[in-house]
Amino acid sequence: MAEAHQAVGFQFTVRPDGVDVKLSQEVIKNIYLSGVTAWEKRAIQFKNGILTGVYPASPSSWLIVVITMMSSLYICIDPSLGMIDTIKDNLPHSFYVFYWTYRSVLSAILFATGLWLFLIYLLRYTLKALLSYHGWIFESHGKMSTSTKVWLSLVKMFSGRRPLLYSFQASLPRLPVPSVDDTIHRYLESVRPLLDSEQYNQMEILATDFKNSKAAQLQRYLILKSWWGTNYVSDWWEEYIYLRGRSPIMVNSNFYIMDLLYLTPTHRQAARAGNVVHAMLKYRRKLERGELAPLRALGTVPMCSTQMERIFNTTRIPGIETGKKNCSDTVQHLTDRKHLVVYHKGRFFQVWLYTGGRHLLPSELETQFQRILNDTSEPQLAELKLAALTAGNRVPWARARVKYFSQGGNKVSLDAIESAAFFLTLDDEPQGYDPANTKSLDSYAKSLLHGKCYDRWFDKSFTLISYPNGKMGVNAEHSWADAPIVGHMWEYVLATDCFHLGYTEEGHCKGDVNKGLPHPTRLQWQIPKECQDVIETSYLSAKQIADDVDFHGYLFTEFGKGLIKKCRSSPDAFIQLALQLAQFRDQGVFCLTYESSMTRMFRDGRTETVRSCTSEAVAFVRAMEDAGATRLALFRKAADKHQHMYRLAMTGSGIDRHLFCLYIVSKYLGVDSPFLKKVLSEPWKLSTSQTPQQQLNLVDINKFPKYVGAGGGFGPVADDGYGVSYIIVGENLITFHISSKFSSPDTVRARRAMHRFMCIPFMLTLFLSIMNKGNKLTD
Repeated sequence: MAEAHQAVGFQFTVRPDGVDVKLSQEVIKNIYLSGVTAWEKRAIQFKNGILTGVYPASPSSWLIVVITMMSSLYICIDPSLGMIDTIKDNLPHSFYVFYWTYRSVLSAILFATGLWLFLIYLLRYTLKALLSYHGWIFESHGKMSTSTKVWLSLVKMFSGRRPLLYSFQASLPRLPVPSVDDTIHRYLESVRPLLDSEQYNQMEILATDFKNSKAAQLQRYLILKSWWGTNYVSDWWEEYIYLRGRSPIMVNSNFYIMDLLYLTPTHRQAARAGNVVHAMLKYRRKLERGELAPLRALGTVPMCSTQMERIFNTTRIPGIETGKKNCSDTVQHLTDRKHLVVYHKGRFFQVWLYTGGRHLLPSELETQFQRILNDTSEPQLAELKLAALTAGNRVPWARARVKYFSQGGNKVSLDAIESAAFFLTLDDEPQGYDPANTKSLDSYAKSLLHGKCYDRWFDKSFTLISYPNGKMGVNAEHSWADAPIVGHMWEYVLATDCFHLGYTEEGHCKGDVNKGLPHPTRLQWQIPKECQDVIETSYLSAKQIADDVDFHGYLFTEFGKGLIKKCRSSPDAFIQLALQLAQFRDQGVFCLTYESSMTRMFRDGRTETVRSCTSEAVAFVRAMEDAGATRLALFRKAADKHQHMYRLAMTGSGIDRHLFCLYIVSKYLGVDSPFLKKVLSEPWKLSTSQTPQQQLNLVDINKFPKYVGAGGGFGPVADDGYGVSYIIVGENLITFHISSKFSSPDTVRARRAMHRFMCIPFMLTLFLSIMNKGNKLTD
């Protein structure tokens, strides 16, 4: 064991003539290096904290202001208009001659410091005012007005130089609360194509009654919350949408991200895991020190970085009802944890990530992971399926955690998992994309999303999954952050793995092999019979969910965003309209459609909903079914409407988050609203999301076209609906991840529905022919 290995570094023996103490020089060296590293880390965090705290100014600017003020006093000019003399007169008296001699200097320094702080806040609030302008986002692509060019220049001027990850946080505007009239108007417009005249009139009556009676009271509380909190949506969204859910988070909430599509850097499982884990540790170090560059739209407009704080050392803790208190999970985020927990063939291992005050090198991590792979010991009693507790219903897991894992060895082992940097599974079945196997992406997706239901710790912020053929993937818990946050981290990791760390010709990690490291430590469990029953029940519940989920992955390579843009269309609107046509041809009806957009241009922003099934989209789809209809004009109109709604959602004028928060306020106040109940109960039968790639620009995919990822996906939101994730990769590739349930008769046992969704490429090609015809001739 690691503890026993380290204990031999310090020994002492009591003798009649005294105490004989023996110290290991190696241990003393490691202690010294660990201390040096810890103090270096604190110093860097302190320095970066100051740089972030005074941004967009810099600490050196304080010295410039002080020198300028002192120089002005030297030439008998008082730019403070008498304020320095006032400060000097009001300083406390002192008997020290030194103090009285230099009180003018001290007064000037105090005034200069106050002036400097005032200028910082002036710059910060000026930048916040500039960032509150969103007119640029509503302009046509490729066309920028003079006013926007001036605004963009001002943002660049006030943004300072070389910002750190959290430099812009204090300058980001708050998410605005839309007016009730605007939200209700947009809502009614969004449901008009989905309801017949009688249903729509009934909804209109409910909406009017709500607007005239209860809306003003609820809106006042919401505006008060927006003034008091940094974001009026995000905390309630995290709690009520994610943490209060009692159903399994596996499939229903967690999502996955795949590895590189066409390449596998090495086929050695331990080596690939070693490089990837080391790259993650490098990313975590940059994250903890705030050294990552903030993501910026147009290269200038900053995005909120709050969600990135909880990527590592974060676990969702199951909640249990206590009296009248509602049951809710919590998100536990720790700092400075230096170990990893690895699962392999039913055993849990603890691996230390540091030695001598530094990260383990990739070759050292490879050694540790290979030791685990070579370990032939058997799982302890009930250890094999232990992680199924995190895959089943939340209440049984919460009760079992309190009863069986709150003391003794079980508590120590569970604490090791929940405090680990992240969770790693060394899987024993190869996965990945195989061009010769049309179902390879389907199997890969299901493995990442749920695996065997007991070989991923679904409560961890993310589980890293390593396959025997060298492929990797990620399963991420959703409450703490959204998919782009994990996607940014994954882009950094893959680029670092392939272009900075690399492998030897034999496929091993580069660097010397250190066999002197203490071996990974087995976590110890004592699982009583009652707990074993809970584990088995959770496993069976999770397996039923996993077996019911069907996936289909498809790579569309006919064309991509390059050709779509040449046709003067937004790629996202293009694909959304294709999905509407696919849905209609599959089901024969239109349905409420969810598309996720981000609100990270605001402080603590997360997501907003774009309701893609518009009246314009419906008109276009019906025209596609009518050979004599005018199609191109309807397509243009529908695409423009979709883009406008997407922009409204991004700029804080969406529909669903506002109505959601009004509903939460109504529940707190005990106000009954049939309108809000009706809105919040509507099912999203078609749930879609686009995860952008190459946001960090770490890899030139034009130069390295094979270094592209396959993106990721999620399970269906509705039992009788579809979950569709699509990723626009480069100029000539679009990947689709489509999920549904076998048990739903509406999707015709899913498999036939998946084949119907295979007509997406056909429809995209049809769109292209229509637009080309329209561009050349007429509709």
